Amino acid sequence: MMSPADPDQTPHFHGHRQRLRQRFLEGGADALPDYELLELLLFLAIPQKDVKPLAKMLLARFGGFVGVITAEVSQLTQLTGIKENTAAAIKIVAATAERLTRRAVSDQPVLSSWDKVIDYCHVRMAHLPREQLHLLFLDARHVLIADEAQQKGTIDQAPVYPREVVKRALELNACAIILVHNHPSGDPSPSRADITMTRKIDEAAKAVGIALHDHLVIGRSGHASFRALGLLT
Repeated sequence: MMSPADPDQTPHFHGHRQRLRQRFLEGGADALPDYELLELLLFLAIPQKDVKPLAKMLLARFGGFVGVITAEVSQLTQLTGIKENTAAAIKIVAATAERLTRRAVSDQPVLSSWDKVIDYCHVRMAHLPREQLHLLFLDARHVLIADEAQQKGTIDQAPVYPREVVKRALELNACAIILVHNHPSGDPSPSRADITMTRKIDEAAKAVGIALHDHLVIGRSGHASFRALGLLT
């Protein structure tokens, strides 16, 4: 019988894992294509299996690395080879990325770090499978007080938005609001319903002295700003 240390008994992917790990440690994430970076992540949850086929399947299924880590747990676990602990490892990466980008917009006026605000919103919302409206509440110095999800679904199915938005802003003593919602289709162009609802929220906010700074529509590959488009004055 062969010894456990016999190289003929060592799974072929062990050397591959070591080489990938070393390349990552020496060159960082830029040294690896997406499927290899995802392999490194899967190594942590699946220690005794060649995960390259699984990594490539996930990238194809969700359209890229960001799509994988922002997929819902239920979407991940319905796939062959993905158990709950693997899905948890993937979602930890998404949570870490979100926390890092949020940190970049915390404790400073958001209007002076607008690119970071866009990055944060994109990480948080671009790949959500359903439409959501988020409210960014700002204090008198335009520092972020809170980011709250107001509603899931489609924006034109929530006529209560203006009243609820203003109520919550007053509860938080916010002086300004930024609306952010995603388009799961990927196209960030505002719809007619988006424009109508934004005007109603703007009017309701102005009535109590709260400014609506902007409404951002986030798509997978870009965003639209109501203010930049001249839809808010």
